[in-house]
Amino acid sequence: MPIVHDWLARRAALDPDHLALVDSTRDGRRISYREWNTSASRTAAWLHHTLGVQRGDRVAVLAHNRVETLDLLFACAKLGAVLQPLNWRLSSPELTGILADAEPSVLVYGPELRALVDSVRSRAPFVRHWLCLDSPLPGERAFSSRDDAPSTPLPTLELEAETPWVLCYTGGSTGLPKAAVLTHGSITANAANTVVSWGLTSDDVAVLNAPLFHTGGLNVFTLPLVYAGGASVVCKGFDVEQVFDLIHQRQVSLVFGVPTMFIEMQRHPRFDAVDFSHLKLLVSGGAPCPLPVFERFFARGVAFKTGYGLTEAGPNNFWLPPAHVRNKPGFVGVPLFHVEARIEDEHQPGDVGELLLRGPHVCAGYWRRPEETARAFTDGWLRTGDLALRDEDGCFRIVGRGKDLIISGGENIYPAEVESVLAGHPDVAEVAVIGVPDPKWGETPRALVVPRAGSTPSAEALLAFCEGRLARYKTPRSVCFIDALPRTSAGKVDRRALATTRGTP
Repeated sequence: MPIVHDWLARRAALDPDHLALVDSTRDGRRISYREWNTSASRTAAWLHHTLGVQRGDRVAVLAHNRVETLDLLFACAKLGAVLQPLNWRLSSPELTGILADAEPSVLVYGPELRALVDSVRSRAPFVRHWLCLDSPLPGERAFSSRDDAPSTPLPTLELEAETPWVLCYTGGSTGLPKAAVLTHGSITANAANTVVSWGLTSDDVAVLNAPLFHTGGLNVFTLPLVYAGGASVVCKGFDVEQVFDLIHQRQVSLVFGVPTMFIEMQRHPRFDAVDFSHLKLLVSGGAPCPLPVFERFFARGVAFKTGYGLTEAGPNNFWLPPAHVRNKPGFVGVPLFHVEARIEDEHQPGDVGELLLRGPHVCAGYWRRPEETARAFTDGWLRTGDLALRDEDGCFRIVGRGKDLIISGGENIYPAEVESVLAGHPDVAEVAVIGVPDPKWGETPRALVVPRAGSTPSAEALLAFCEGRLARYKTPRSVCFIDALPRTSAGKVDRRALATTRGTP
C-alpha cells in the first residue's frame, strides 16, 4: 500500500477549514488545516530552495513546544528530509554528541536556548544554517525569513514506507542516547492503530504539553489526531493550572501525561472542583503509575488508564477495554489492531517474562547502530527489556524492567509494585526501590524516599504502612530519605545512579 507522506496536504484537501491547532503560546490563536498546510509548505519551500535541504538530509530543532516545530515536522515530510528533535535538557557535551550522530545540515533553535546553542556551535561544522525562531540578535539568521520563500513548486516525491521521517532519541542512563528511526510507515501504522483502537475522531482535541523531542509528544495523540482530522492545543510545557482550565472549560477531550503530572494534579487544591465529565481519555504513560492515582480519579468518576509504549514501538501498543478499567488498574490491556505482543517463555496466564512486540508500528532500528539494532530484534520481534504478564482475560500488565528485578532469598521482587504502595502514603512525594546486597538473602529491597514538602515521615511509619499491603519479603528492609530522585536527560528516574545514591536513614 503506498504511503501518504504529505499528511497535511491530504488533510487540507479533505477538510480545509477544520480546526487543527490551538496555539496557547500565542494567545490561543486557532489554526485550520488549510493554514497549517500553507505554513508547512512555505517552510518546506524555504528549506529546499533557499537552504538546499534535500531528501534524506537531517533538520534539527532545539526549542520548547511551539507550532514552528510542527511546521518543521511536516515540512520534512514534504521533502523526504528527516527531523531530529533535540532534548533541551541535555548538557552541552551530550548535545554535541547527538548532533555529531545525525549531522544535521540545519539547526533551528528557540532564543531561550541560545546559550546552549552557542556552546556547541564550534563543534558542529556540518551544520550549515543556524536559525533563531524569533528575537534574533545581530548576526543571527531569523527563522522568520521563511516568509520570503520562493513560490517555486517542490519536486515531485514518492516515498517508501521504510523512508525515515524522525530520529527520536531514547533516554538511556549510560552513554549517549541512541536514535530510533521512525519511518513514514511506522508513524502511519501507529496513527492507524491509535485511531482505530482508541476510537479517535475529528471531534477530538488533545492537550499537547509533553515535549516534542519525545515520542509521547509526537505520537500518543498529536500525529494520530492529524490522521483522524482532530486538533491539538500546543502548550509550551506542563502547567497544572492550564491543564485544569482546558479540562474544566471543555476545550479538550484527550489528556496524556506521565505519573508525576497526575500526582501533581491530584495534590492541587482545584482537583475536587474540576469538571472531568467531558474527557474521553485520560492516559498515563512513561512509567508505572501508583495505585492511589487510579483510586483518586476513579473517585471523581474518571476512567483513568495507563498505557504502554516505547520510543522503538509506537508508542501506542495496548488498549484496556472499558469493562476492565476499574477492576484492572495498572493493566495496559490488549494489543492494538495491528500490534502483536507475547511474553517470552510464557506457559500459562500469570507467567512473568520479557515482553516482545511486533508490527508495522515498530521502528526501523537505531540510527547508525547496526550492532545494537541486531541485539534489539529477534526474528522480527522487538525485545522491549520490560517484564510483563498476561492474565486469563488476555490483558497485559507491565511489572518492571528486567534489569531492575530484585531477587531476595529466591523470590522475585518488582520495584514498581513496592513503589506503588509507598507512593500512597500521604507524606511521600516520590519513591524508588532498589536492591542492596545482603549476606543472608542475597539482596533486599531499600526504599529511597523524597518526603512531601513540609512532611517528616519516619522509616518506621513507612514500613508499618506496607503491612497488609505487601508480602513481608517485598517490604523494604531499609528506608533512606533523599532530596530528589536522580533522573536521566529524558526525565526518567536514573536507576543506575540510584545504586550509588546516599540518603539519610
